[in-house]
Amino acid sequence: MAVMFADFLKRLSQPDQAPLADDDARLALTALLVRVARADNDYAARERARIDQIVQKRYALQPEAAQTLRGEAEALEAQAPDTVRFTRAIKDAVPYEQRLSVIEAMWSVVLADGDRADEEDALLRLVSSLLGITDPDSAMARQRVEARG
Repeated sequence: MAVMFADFLKRLSQPDQAPLADDDARLALTALLVRVARADNDYAARERARIDQIVQKRYALQPEAAQTLRGEAEALEAQAPDTVRFTRAIKDAVPYEQRLSVIEAMWSVVLADGDRADEEDALLRLVSSLLGITDPDSAMARQRVEARG
C-alpha cells in the first residue's frame, strides 16, 4: 500500500497533472478531511464518524466501504508532506459549486467535536483559499453547517 500512496503523491506533484480519476479525487478529498480533523492534534471519534458519514453520502458508499476509504485516506494523509497537493488536485477536478460542498464538509468535520480550534480555523482558511473559495462563501458554508446542527 505504501507504494500505491507514493505513486499517488508523485502524480499529485506533477507540474502538468492530468485531472484526477474519480477514485483518486475521492481519496484526495477524504485525506483532506482527515488532515482538517487532525489539525488540532485531537482526532476524535466524532470527527472520524463525521468523515465516514460525509463520504458515505457523497459517494453512495456502504458503511464498511466508507471506513475503508477513511483508513486509506488516513494513511495517505500521514505520508503527504503538504496540503497544497490535495487542494490542487481537488481544485482541478471539481467545479466551484462542488468545491463549496467540500468546504461545507470540512466545516462539518471541524465542528463535529464541538470545539473550533485555532489550528483547524487556520487550516480551513488556507484550504479555502487554495481551493479558490472566497472568505464570504466559506463563512456562509460554515453558517449552513451550524444551522443544520
